[in-house]
Amino acid sequence: MKFEVLTLISLATVFAISCSGKTPGSIGVKDGKLAACPDKPNCVSSMTEDKSHFIEPFTYSGSSEKAKSALLEAVKSQDRTKIISDSDNYIHAEYTSRIFRFVDDVEFLIDDKSKTVHVRSASRLGYSDMGVNGKRIESLRIIFNEKIK
Repeated sequence: MKFEVLTLISLATVFAISCSGKTPGSIGVKDGKLAACPDKPNCVSSMTEDKSHFIEPFTYSGSSEKAKSALLEAVKSQDRTKIISDSDNYIHAEYTSRIFRFVDDVEFLIDDKSKTVHVRSASRLGYSDMGVNGKRIESLRIIFNEKIK
């Protein structure tokens, strides 16, 4: 009985670790842009012309500092999030799913000149996300808009 329990715990741990995947090398800002979405329906971005992946960027008035503060508050208000990178105009956060521990990478690029926050949210593993990344960004947009007032 004890062996079976230990085996089950070991298998669950290995499964959970394997679902997180490694941080993609494409994460971050390159040439002033966030990475393009892969050819899978598990990513949304405000910096693409591909309609199947496009999502509207956030907008704001006022200072970029206030916008960044509102973004950080919005991200931190959600469950199972971790801020990975926080620089002048860029934020990278990881979201971990409740059951299978899948990790999604969410990025924000603040463009103070246009008063726009570009967003990208992508699953690390798998093909479809059942619309989770798009729903997450829309949820964050609502929280951001409340906090930026």
